[in-house]
Amino acid sequence: MLLATACTPNASAGSSDGASAGLTVTSTTDECAVSAATAESGPLTFAITNAGDQVTEFYLLAEDGLRIVSEVENIGPGISRDLVVNAQPGSYYTVCKPGMVGDGVGRAGFTVTDSGTAVAPSGDEQAQIDAAVTNYRAYVKDQVDQLVTGTDDFAAAYTAGNDDEARLLYPTTRMHFERVEPVAESFGDLDPRLDNREADLAEGEEWTGWHRIEKDLWPPADAGYTPLTQAEREAVAAQLVADTATLHAGIQDIELSLDQLANGAIALMDEVANGKVTGEEEIWSGTDLWDFQGNVEGARVLVDGLRDLLEAKDPDLATTLDADFDALAAELGEHRTSAPDAAQRDIAYVSYGELSPEDVKALSDRVNALSEPLSRITATLLG
Repeated sequence: MLLATACTPNASAGSSDGASAGLTVTSTTDECAVSAATAESGPLTFAITNAGDQVTEFYLLAEDGLRIVSEVENIGPGISRDLVVNAQPGSYYTVCKPGMVGDGVGRAGFTVTDSGTAVAPSGDEQAQIDAAVTNYRAYVKDQVDQLVTGTDDFAAAYTAGNDDEARLLYPTTRMHFERVEPVAESFGDLDPRLDNREADLAEGEEWTGWHRIEKDLWPPADAGYTPLTQAEREAVAAQLVADTATLHAGIQDIELSLDQLANGAIALMDEVANGKVTGEEEIWSGTDLWDFQGNVEGARVLVDGLRDLLEAKDPDLATTLDADFDALAAELGEHRTSAPDAAQRDIAYVSYGELSPEDVKALSDRVNALSEPLSRITATLLG
C-alpha cells in the first residue's frame, strides 16, 4: 500500500491536529519514490530507505530547486535514515542522489500546505530559538571571516612556491570550513567546487578547490603524477580564493531555523563517521584529524547553543551528549603532538597514516557512541 501511495501524484501526508507527519522515501538506482506529494506545515519526518546498491542521499530543496533546505547523506544500501524538518508552507522539491554524484534522480515537486497551526513556537521557547539562531549565525560569520583570511594567506604561499608554509596553513585554515560545513553545503555547487575529493568527481567535472591543491602539495609517490605548472597553480589558487569570497558573501544574510541547527550537528558527525575517521578525506596530506576536530567542534557549538531548549525537552539526552562529546574529545586528544599555538599554526596531530587499526577503532567507537543520541536531537527539539 505504501508503494502504491508513493506512485499516486495526489497523495498527501498530514494530520488535522498538527501532529508530526510521516512520509516514506524509497531510493533506488533510478528512482526517488516519496509516499506523498503534499503535507501540512509543521514537523515532517521523511523515513528514507535505500533499496539500491549504492550509497545514496536525500534532499529537500527550496522552490528554486537549488538551495538545500535539509538533507541526509551517506545512506548505505539496505539502510534507513530519518530526516526531520520543521516545514513552512511553500513549494519544494525532493530528490535522491545514488552514488552521491551528479544531479540526482527522481526529482519531484513537493508542496507544504498551511496546517493552520503556527510552525514557530512562541513565548519563552521562541526567544530561546531566536537567541540560538542569532548566536550560531554570528559563529558562522566569524568562522568564514577567518576562512577568508586564512585562504588568502594559503593561496599566496602556494603560488609563491612556499610549499612548507602552505602545508602548515592547509589543515589549520580548513578547520574553519569544517566547523561550518553544513552551511557551505547549502550553497548548491559551491561546496563541491571548494571541497570535492578526486573520488567525488563526476565524469567530465573540473576538479578545483582544497583537495586539488592538497594533491599537488603532497604528491603521490608513484611516477605517474605530474605537478601543476606555475600557471595552473595560480589558476586553481585564484579559483579557491574566489569561491571562498562567494561563500563569505552568501552567508552574510543567511537565514537559519531550529531544525537546520539541529540537523547541522548531526551532519557534522556524519562527516566524521563517513570520511574523517576512515582516512578518506585527506588522502595525500594525512591531516584528517584536524578536519575531525573541526567537525566535532562545530557540532558541539550547535548542541551547546541549543542547550536550554534541549534540557527543557529531554535533560537526560543533554547529559548523555555532554558525556559522549567529552569522551570523544579525550580520545582525539590522545593523538595530539602538541597544543596549537595562539594562531593554531602548529600541526598538532599525528598524520592519519600513523594511527594503528586499534586507534582507528577506538575513535570510530566514540564517534558511533555520540552519533546515536545526537541523531535524536532534531525530533526531540521539534517534538
